[in-house]
Amino acid sequence: MSSQAFEKHDHQGCIAEGIAAAAQLCAERNLQFTKTRQRVLEILLSEHKAMGAYEILDVLREEGLGSQPPVAYRALEFLTKNGFAHRIERLNAFIACTHLENGHAPIFLICRACDRVVEAEADPSKGELGRAAKRSGFRIERAVREAEGLCPACAEAA
Repeated sequence: MSSQAFEKHDHQGCIAEGIAAAAQLCAERNLQFTKTRQRVLEILLSEHKAMGAYEILDVLREEGLGSQPPVAYRALEFLTKNGFAHRIERLNAFIACTHLENGHAPIFLICRACDRVVEAEADPSKGELGRAAKRSGFRIERAVREAEGLCPACAEAA
């Protein structure tokens, strides 16, 4: 599990590594990593919190990369479809994927005080969810799990 968003780290390095990994995967998969798609991923990586499409669109508009909602939504669709970002259902927002190197079923830990989000990995076939699916003969294809609470810093401050 990565708790990087809750810890001090080289944030510029974090962003650069995320963009480089996405660019490499796009090249390997023969996907177009357009300027807008890259910028949307950079925006998501720039904050360790989930961002709504309109928040992202505001940044794109300020930078002259587009002012209409489809610009942000198309980029987000590409990023989520290809595993570079995830949609946080509870917040109706998006976050950059921090585990690009492998396919996974993410768990999102959402701090209700500072809005930071950490992506952790889990295997949905294990644990209570997997046991319930096995008992009913159900095959899990996608699972989204989200937990809301307080990050270490906010818990300490409270």
